[in-house]
Amino acid sequence: MEPIYLDHAATTPVHPDVIAEMQDMLTDVFGNPSSIHSFGRKARHLLDEAREIAASSIGTKEKNIVFTSGGTEADNLALIGTALANKDKGNHIITSQIEHHATLHAAHYLEKHGFEVTYLPVDETGRVRLEDVQRALKEQTIVVSIMAVNNETGVIQPIQEIGELLQQHPAYFHTDAVQAFGLMDIHVDDWKVDLLSVSSHKINGPKGIGFLYVREGVKMTNLQFGGEQERKRRPGTENLVGIRGFQKAIEISQQERELRTKKYSLYKKIFLDTLKENDVNFSINGEESHMIPNIINISFPRTNVEALLTNFDLEGIASSSGSACTAGSVDPSHVLSAMFGADHDKTKNSVRFSFGLANTEENVKEAAGKVSKVISRLAKD
Repeated sequence: MEPIYLDHAATTPVHPDVIAEMQDMLTDVFGNPSSIHSFGRKARHLLDEAREIAASSIGTKEKNIVFTSGGTEADNLALIGTALANKDKGNHIITSQIEHHATLHAAHYLEKHGFEVTYLPVDETGRVRLEDVQRALKEQTIVVSIMAVNNETGVIQPIQEIGELLQQHPAYFHTDAVQAFGLMDIHVDDWKVDLLSVSSHKINGPKGIGFLYVREGVKMTNLQFGGEQERKRRPGTENLVGIRGFQKAIEISQQERELRTKKYSLYKKIFLDTLKENDVNFSINGEESHMIPNIINISFPRTNVEALLTNFDLEGIASSSGSACTAGSVDPSHVLSAMFGADHDKTKNSVRFSFGLANTEENVKEAAGKVSKVISRLAKD
């Protein structure tokens, strides 16, 4: 039995061309980019080239890119670093109830250090309402952080509209674009964001690398201390092997974005059509018209998520109950709780399937067939 991977929202397999690029780096380049000799200059040139590629992917200049260890560090630096640096202007933060824990836990940290945080609700479609953002804004608001695409439901948030709204307010605007990057056309000026987080391993790059876009003029406090790397915002010798792998993944994702969007939309259709053909009782969590093509969160009535995931795994199907950061937890999804209420059945019977490089039309249909058999069996018990 060949296992079928349907958990690309948690992490993705590394693209073969990315692996080749990283192997070349490990073999040929070992200089420190901060060194002035020829080995260091070669490394610096490659680092600068990668920064330019990262910047161009979101429509900005290379000086606005800070390489980090991934999306979590980028979110932490954006939220905590910006809040601490601007506490003389106010102590109010706005975020949403459905953010990734990298943002939510950073907000909890700020609450413990004297900041006030407003956690915006979402409607049953999984979206933040613009009027709630408007209502929550205060004179003391210094940072607003709303994710671009939810990692559990794939629901796209109204980032551009929120950005337009905040043009009339001095608060900085941050978005976690980890799930959006590579599948959506992102331009920081169109979105009117001041800070934006991206992670490599969601786009078939290596783990342990990401970047934070920081608009010029944003006041930010460092969270780490050491050398003057990354425009003095993030000290430490750069992970050049990871950065070059990330660069290659960015280049591929930009070249193939339209193709991937069509392919993943087809996979989703095949998966859902197969469930319907097998008379599976299910409903989709979130508004499909505002959803990324590679993620689908499905509620299966009269089932239990722990039993579902265990049985899917026994059938060779890798899926998830939501964020991989809470894998093994029996707590209901905080995202679905925000959408439907903490006691709603959907918080206990929903599974996320996400498509990507490891999939074909054939294995997606096969997976949906196996899922159908499991649901048929468990829903009768």
